[in-house]
Amino acid sequence: MIGRLHSIIVDCPDAPALASFYAELTGFTVRDSGAAWATLEDAGGLPRLCFQTIDDFRPPRWPDPAHPQQSHLDIDVDDIGVAEPRVLALGATLLRGGGGGKTGFRVYADPAGHPFCLIWGQA
Repeated sequence: MIGRLHSIIVDCPDAPALASFYAELTGFTVRDSGAAWATLEDAGGLPRLCFQTIDDFRPPRWPDPAHPQQSHLDIDVDDIGVAEPRVLALGATLLRGGGGGKTGFRVYADPAGHPFCLIWGQA
Protein backbone atom coordinates (compact mmCIF):
# COMPACT_ATOMS: atom_id res chain seq x y z
CA MET A 1 0.00 0.00 0.00
CA ILE A 2 1.30 3.41 -0.96
CA GLY A 3 -1.35 5.45 0.77
CA ARG A 4 -4.93 5.62 2.02
CA LEU A 5 -7.90 7.30 0.47
CA HIS A 6 -8.13 10.76 2.02
CA SER A 7 -10.52 12.73 -0.15
CA ILE A 8 -12.62 12.44 -3.27
CA ILE A 9 -12.78 15.79 -5.03
CA VAL A 10 -15.70 16.63 -7.31
CA ASP A 11 -15.63 19.65 -9.62
CA CYS A 12 -18.94 21.51 -9.86
CA PRO A 13 -20.44 24.96 -10.49
CA ASP A 14 -21.49 25.56 -6.82
CA ALA A 15 -19.54 23.72 -4.10
CA PRO A 16 -21.78 24.57 -1.11
CA ALA A 17 -24.97 23.59 -2.95
CA LEU A 18 -23.62 20.26 -4.15
CA ALA A 19 -22.16 19.52 -0.70
CA SER A 20 -25.60 20.10 0.79
CA PHE A 21 -27.11 17.65 -1.71
CA TYR A 22 -24.58 14.93 -0.82
CA ALA A 23 -24.85 15.62 2.93
CA GLU A 24 -28.57 14.81 2.71
CA LEU A 25 -27.95 11.80 0.48
CA THR A 26 -25.19 10.20 2.59
CA GLY A 27 -25.71 11.49 6.14
CA PHE A 28 -22.19 12.96 6.12
CA THR A 29 -21.56 16.24 7.93
CA VAL A 30 -20.45 19.47 6.27
CA ARG A 31 -17.12 20.27 7.98
CA ASP A 32 -16.22 23.39 6.06
CA SER A 33 -17.84 25.31 3.28
CA GLY A 34 -17.12 28.45 1.32
CA ALA A 35 -17.83 29.75 -2.16
CA ALA A 36 -15.02 27.73 -3.74
CA TRP A 37 -14.77 24.62 -1.52
CA ALA A 38 -16.88 22.39 0.73
CA THR A 39 -15.93 19.25 2.65
CA LEU A 40 -18.11 16.39 3.92
CA GLU A 41 -16.98 13.76 6.43
CA ASP A 42 -18.49 10.71 8.04
CA ALA A 43 -18.28 10.17 11.81
CA GLY A 44 -14.74 8.79 11.49
CA GLY A 45 -13.48 11.77 9.50
CA LEU A 46 -12.21 9.84 6.47
CA PRO A 47 -12.67 9.42 3.60
CA ARG A 48 -13.71 12.95 2.88
CA LEU A 49 -15.93 14.00 0.00
CA CYS A 50 -14.96 17.46 -1.21
CA PHE A 51 -16.48 19.81 -3.74
CA GLN A 52 -14.58 22.44 -5.69
CA THR A 53 -16.26 25.31 -7.55
CA ILE A 54 -15.07 25.56 -11.17
CA ASP A 55 -16.10 28.68 -13.08
CA ASP A 56 -16.28 27.04 -16.52
CA PHE A 57 -17.62 23.68 -15.32
CA ARG A 58 -19.00 21.43 -18.06
CA PRO A 59 -21.03 18.47 -16.76
CA PRO A 60 -20.58 14.94 -18.05
CA ARG A 61 -23.39 13.30 -20.01
CA TRP A 62 -24.61 9.77 -19.49
CA PRO A 63 -23.91 7.59 -21.48
CA ASP A 64 -22.06 9.78 -23.97
CA PRO A 65 -18.42 8.84 -24.61
CA ALA A 66 -17.83 12.32 -26.06
CA HIS A 67 -18.60 13.68 -22.55
CA PRO A 68 -17.40 10.91 -20.21
CA GLN A 69 -18.60 10.69 -16.63
CA GLN A 70 -15.03 11.10 -15.28
CA SER A 71 -15.97 9.39 -12.00
CA HIS A 72 -19.04 8.42 -10.05
CA LEU A 73 -20.19 7.32 -6.61
CA ASP A 74 -22.15 4.20 -5.70
CA ILE A 75 -24.52 4.77 -2.79
CA ASP A 76 -25.78 1.56 -1.14
CA VAL A 77 -29.47 1.73 -0.13
CA ASP A 78 -31.69 -0.74 1.71
CA ASP A 79 -34.84 -0.08 -0.32
CA ILE A 80 -34.78 1.57 -3.75
CA GLY A 81 -38.52 2.27 -3.47
CA VAL A 82 -37.87 4.48 -0.44
CA ALA A 83 -34.52 5.92 -1.56
CA GLU A 84 -35.44 6.97 -5.09
CA PRO A 85 -38.22 9.46 -4.25
CA ARG A 86 -36.01 11.03 -1.59
CA VAL A 87 -33.04 11.47 -3.92
CA LEU A 88 -35.26 12.89 -6.66
CA ALA A 89 -36.75 15.35 -4.14
CA LEU A 90 -33.20 16.50 -3.33
CA GLY A 91 -32.73 17.50 -6.95
CA ALA A 92 -31.29 14.38 -8.60
CA THR A 93 -32.40 13.31 -12.07
CA LEU A 94 -32.99 9.69 -13.08
CA LEU A 95 -30.87 8.77 -16.12
CA ARG A 96 -31.55 5.94 -18.54
CA GLY A 97 -29.59 2.77 -17.98
CA GLY A 98 -29.27 0.67 -14.88
CA GLY A 99 -30.79 -2.53 -13.64
CA GLY A 100 -33.65 -3.36 -11.38
CA GLY A 101 -35.00 -6.34 -9.52
CA LYS A 102 -33.85 -7.65 -6.15
CA THR A 103 -30.24 -6.67 -6.86
CA GLY A 104 -29.41 -3.79 -9.09
CA PHE A 105 -28.57 -0.20 -9.60
CA ARG A 106 -30.09 2.94 -11.04
CA VAL A 107 -28.14 5.81 -12.48
CA TYR A 108 -28.90 9.42 -11.53
CA ALA A 109 -27.33 12.81 -12.06
CA ASP A 110 -26.71 15.06 -9.09
CA PRO A 111 -27.78 18.72 -9.37
CA ALA A 112 -24.47 19.58 -11.10
CA GLY A 113 -24.84 16.74 -13.64
CA HIS A 114 -22.43 14.15 -12.14
CA PRO A 115 -23.66 10.57 -12.54
CA PHE A 116 -24.03 8.45 -9.42
CA CYS A 117 -25.74 5.15 -8.72
CA LEU A 118 -28.09 3.93 -6.04
CA ILE A 119 -27.30 0.25 -5.53
CA TRP A 120 -29.21 -2.37 -3.56
CA GLY A 121 -28.99 -6.05 -2.77
CA GLN A 122 -25.26 -6.16 -3.41
CA ALA A 123 -24.23 -7.68 -0.04
